[in-house]
Amino acid sequence: MEKKIVFKPASLLIILIVILTGGVTSCSLLTKQPQVEVIPAVPEALAQNLGYEILATLPHDPTCYTQGLVIDAGVFYESCGLYGQSSLRKVDPASGVVQAEIDLDPNYFAEGLVLLRDKLYQLTWKENTGFVYDASTLELLNTFHYQTQGWGLTTDGSALILSDGTNTLYWLDPGTVQVVRQVNVSYQGQPLEYLNELEYINGTLFANIYLTDTIIAIDPDDGSIISLVDLTGLRPEQNRAMQGEVLNGIAYDDQSDKLYVTGKNWSTLYEIRLVPQTTATQTTPQ
Repeated sequence: MEKKIVFKPASLLIILIVILTGGVTSCSLLTKQPQVEVIPAVPEALAQNLGYEILATLPHDPTCYTQGLVIDAGVFYESCGLYGQSSLRKVDPASGVVQAEIDLDPNYFAEGLVLLRDKLYQLTWKENTGFVYDASTLELLNTFHYQTQGWGLTTDGSALILSDGTNTLYWLDPGTVQVVRQVNVSYQGQPLEYLNELEYINGTLFANIYLTDTIIAIDPDDGSIISLVDLTGLRPEQNRAMQGEVLNGIAYDDQSDKLYVTGKNWSTLYEIRLVPQTTATQTTPQ
């Protein structure tokens, strides 16, 4: 025989309270919590004038005259310059400890550095010679030659991009290392020279201007300058008396969205975020 369940008014009240309480609890669990705003290291829309915020300071070997800086898989690769002191290094970011190092012949002055397809490409200043290394072992694989001086080096993912201290940037085929394209960089209609260390970030070229505290953001299509980045104040006090110990070295980690900068013989490496200058002033790189 089918059993009939009869609810008394008091029981109905209890059930109703339980249902309502559970419903409120469920709604509470589904309520979205406010999310912390994620601010990118490099703004998607670049203001004409940018400043910076320091997010972290890391140790840096002051004996390295930094000419090129790369980060990949949580490791820095660094090209240290000067005749008789030039090398290629693999460095732990947190401690600044050199994990591996290859010294160059004393006749070479090391310059720009880039990683492309598991190979490290390193320039030299006046020797028209570059070196290709296995990124995992730092084993020298081969050498290559170019007609200009070597200053900075980066990549757009397919070509190598080289600066030579002038206002010209060169795109090189990584297989033949021959120039396939070049762009002249200008600011307010005037050639802007002393382009040094390079970094390609989200479709834009960033370049140190030698002997200044300025980094510029360049449109790689036509060489026009999108932004001036003022990094005044980063240069350590102990390096200010030496003219050449200036800002140099830009590394962007696209996996963690972290931007790093340092300088020649600096004891500090900075993680920074680029931000619009609240009181932007028109400054021309010197």
